[in-house]
Amino acid sequence: MAPSDAHTRRALAPVICYPTDTLPTPDWRLIKTLRQDSELVKTIEIAPRSARTFEVPAGHFFRIVSTEGPQVGDLNLWAKDNLQERFFSGKTRALHGTHVSTGDRLWSCLPYMRPMATITDDSLDWYGWDEYGGSVHDVIGTRCDPYTNYLLQGNQYHHCCHSNLTRELVTQLGLSVDEAEAAVHDVLNVFMCTGFTKDTHQYFMKASPVRPGDYLEMMAEIDLLCNLSTCPGGDCSSEHSSDVTLCYPLLVQIYKPQEQVLEDFIPATVNGYNRKHDIR
Repeated sequence: MAPSDAHTRRALAPVICYPTDTLPTPDWRLIKTLRQDSELVKTIEIAPRSARTFEVPAGHFFRIVSTEGPQVGDLNLWAKDNLQERFFSGKTRALHGTHVSTGDRLWSCLPYMRPMATITDDSLDWYGWDEYGGSVHDVIGTRCDPYTNYLLQGNQYHHCCHSNLTRELVTQLGLSVDEAEAAVHDVLNVFMCTGFTKDTHQYFMKASPVRPGDYLEMMAEIDLLCNLSTCPGGDCSSEHSSDVTLCYPLLVQIYKPQEQVLEDFIPATVNGYNRKHDIR
């Protein structure tokens, strides 16, 4: 039985957990200066149902591009020389919301907690929120994985994003499967259109609005190691973890600013908390 004051309790106004008025903001003047006249120095194509690692030095830009057809990508980030420092989707979500776009930052895990990348340009900014409560580029989905797939479907499928990201770390970094799986983490779902249903509050996906030529661009705030998987769900309009769904490659472009401008860029510093935790 609900208590007699149930309505009163439910009617209490919400309070934002992390007011961001004092959150450090991107230096747009410097970002624009860095991006102007920057040079395309590397292009990486990621085939369907696979993943590729790539490095982005601090102050450089990387752009994820849709090329042949609508395709979703799952992105992991680490500090280049420290796999312990990784993208923290939960805190990014708490600070910026369930979906991110231009001006939002991707934050690293504790105890480092600093911006790893700043979103500087998003050709899907126009989408906003649809009538279902869906939006693009979410930090709520964990990544499709073979364990949940086995739990629900009972089959062995090896091209879920978790497996793609794991396989790439094993192949490129020489990690064991155990080491690679421990390093893979919750993702930024690039181009994915998601939300929560209004009746059952379940996580949903729908056809991504991304089309060839669309892109998401970020500036690296620190030296980054990145790993991007082309999701086996394609545009995620029907299912994922499938070899039947139509999938397309994604393109990554890395841009280097002019040297004289890059000299003014200072990488993000590790969080200033002293880590004493009142331990005596």
